[in-house]
Amino acid sequence: MVFTARFLLPPPAPTPRVSPWPRLITLTPPPPSSYPLLGRAHSASSCLLPGQVEIGILDMAAAATAVSSTTKGNGTSGRSGPSEASGPRKKKGPGPLATAYLVIYNVVMTAGWLVIAVGLVRAYLAKGSYHSLYFSIEKPLKFFQTGALLEILHCAIGIVPSSVVLTSFQVMSRVFLIWAVTHSVKEVQSEDSVLLFVIAWTVTEIIRYSFYTFSLLNHLPYIIKWARYTLFIVLYPMGVSGELLTIYAALPFVRQANLYSISLPNKYNFSFDYYAFLILIMISYIPLFPQLYLHMIHQRRKVLSHPEEQKKYE
Repeated sequence: MVFTARFLLPPPAPTPRVSPWPRLITLTPPPPSSYPLLGRAHSASSCLLPGQVEIGILDMAAAATAVSSTTKGNGTSGRSGPSEASGPRKKKGPGPLATAYLVIYNVVMTAGWLVIAVGLVRAYLAKGSYHSLYFSIEKPLKFFQTGALLEILHCAIGIVPSSVVLTSFQVMSRVFLIWAVTHSVKEVQSEDSVLLFVIAWTVTEIIRYSFYTFSLLNHLPYIIKWARYTLFIVLYPMGVSGELLTIYAALPFVRQANLYSISLPNKYNFSFDYYAFLILIMISYIPLFPQLYLHMIHQRRKVLSHPEEQKKYE
């Protein structure tokens, strides 16, 4: 008599292989007969070939990005605690001390730009003319616009979640125009173009710092939110026009006085033409302004749209 022994072995491990489609990684499992449950699970997917499992690379990348941004935002350096392992975690805002400091800073800056606005109105009513109003608000304008340099520090130390590069560009461009152009070239201070960008800056900053203050206090009136994402439609081109016209008006005086220029020969073997530098700055407005303006238009649609419409922009 012959006895035949049969041993049930576990099904072979799936063999990974790369799908010809660029976005998919497929796993080829054993035949459904050797692992019925696995076979049924695969056959339930109508959009895949039989015996294939779809893993989206973009989905994995998005998940990895979300995890990375969460750990970076919370300052955990990639280490997760018990609460993080159990589910997604919201980004932490600034701490109580940082929040209190930011509220005070934004309140002071709002008040400062209100002082500038009141100074402009009083000077206009006293003179009866809008010419040369710059001299009535020169000191507070320099002080509070220079004070905006702290915003770069806020981004650098992480109490404000904004780009250090973008914030530096925005703040330094204004500080440059105040000190390196308007202050340095006295002849342009009486130009109407200076008043043009000063008015645009003043209204913009009063709204912006008020927006930040109420947002930190979690009590943002809709009128301020609306003004923040609407009035720039007029104020932004107005300010840019004033800035460009002021730089253009300063060019002849810069060239005549050879202001801030370094000519050869010198011991450093280095030359710098401030006149040409100002022209390059004016040219840089051409590609930058449309991009920033259209980006703000997109942000306005996203922020002020109804909840149903917001899904289109997310």
